[in-house]
Amino acid sequence: MLADPRLVAAREQLGPALVKAAVARAQDLARSGAISPASVADSAAASLPPIAASLTPVINATGVLVHTNLGRAPLSAAARDAVRAAAGYTDVEFDLASGRRSRRGAGALDALARAVPAAGAVHAVNNNAAALVLAATALAAGREIIVSRGELIEIGDGFRLPDLLQSTGARIREVGTTNRTTLGDYQQAIGADTAFILKVHPSNYLIEGFTASASVGELAGLGVLVVGDIGSGLLSPSPVLPDEPDADSWLRAGAALVTASGDKLLGGPQAGLLLGRPDTVTRLARHPLARALRVDKLTLAALEATLTGPAPPVTQALAAALPSIRERAEILAERLASEGIDCRAVSADAAVGGGGGPGVKLPSAALSLPDQLAPELRSGTAVHRGDVPAVVGRIEGGRLLLDLRAVAPADDERLAAAVLAAAQGGAPSLAAPASADSVAAPGRD
Repeated sequence: MLADPRLVAAREQLGPALVKAAVARAQDLARSGAISPASVADSAAASLPPIAASLTPVINATGVLVHTNLGRAPLSAAARDAVRAAAGYTDVEFDLASGRRSRRGAGALDALARAVPAAGAVHAVNNNAAALVLAATALAAGREIIVSRGELIEIGDGFRLPDLLQSTGARIREVGTTNRTTLGDYQQAIGADTAFILKVHPSNYLIEGFTASASVGELAGLGVLVVGDIGSGLLSPSPVLPDEPDADSWLRAGAALVTASGDKLLGGPQAGLLLGRPDTVTRLARHPLARALRVDKLTLAALEATLTGPAPPVTQALAAALPSIRERAEILAERLASEGIDCRAVSADAAVGGGGGPGVKLPSAALSLPDQLAPELRSGTAVHRGDVPAVVGRIEGGRLLLDLRAVAPADDERLAAAVLAAAQGGAPSLAAPASADSVAAPGRD
């Protein structure tokens, strides 16, 4: 069976283990009577994965633009091209002109410096948590970090900021209360053991009502090093998210160092960005721990292309005009309804996600479908065969909503094909009601 020309070619692309497993599955089907023995090779070839990795491409129709469980920011076409170009040997740390070793990732770091004019120096590590660990280790090991109690956040998957910082040997000096921390609270806590004041942008929550907080500018006036964690990765002010802190503004306000994520609002690869004063950033970049946290050539390539190339998908999704999203939803809903599927276009609210814009609602439009379609869209037969992409939406009011704000317009056809394939594999109850009112205008629901 392995001598079949299709399977011989697949072994070159995917490796022998995956091909042999596909043949074994097909043989089991033949033994059970599900297929004929003559169909084993055809079945094995049809069940082969497209790539030699288990990650499955997904259309994100959840309405959460930066979805951590779905890989956060999708890379732009320019960034994907850059990753492919960097996949082989490359001059990541080599000067082709002189034939000597050079500054690692110079192109990406120069692009980052240009994107944040207020930064005197920049560096990149493998994620924002790593950036904070490096800062705490290099600047505060054995000393105190002053931080507001209202900013001692949990950063996801059960990991908590105070635990992360204390693992470096630094001590946390909590000030203020959950809802109110004043400039005076910080001032009273400053002492001989103070390494720096940490200002953290709250992730995924808002504290409203009887509140108080000190700005970066006020904290910088206390004469102590200020480190700011903006988390979501906005490098400069955004008209779409006017209340979201950005690196350039915090640096201009007096922060000595700002850390941010590369794979959130920036729209690039996973990375921790360190931006700030030359002496501070250089101290971190030359610390021994920086070697353990450094990014690889693929990340550097994707980061540079994100910074210098066209607007990445997350930026495009944030800026997408609501009338355009509504029109796409109406067209798709009409098409799917004409195929007998219970589908209508409805209004929806999307979210930024990834710790960015907590509480901000982004007006959107979605396809409303029977909730029984959700499992088939995620992992049905057509998805396993590779005929259509996996699609992840959200259940709301007993219906499956496929929010289009995070779906690229170029993926509308693929989305429709996935819904059609899922409906064909689903139950008869997925058919549209007989009423002529089954397709509603987006503004009515």
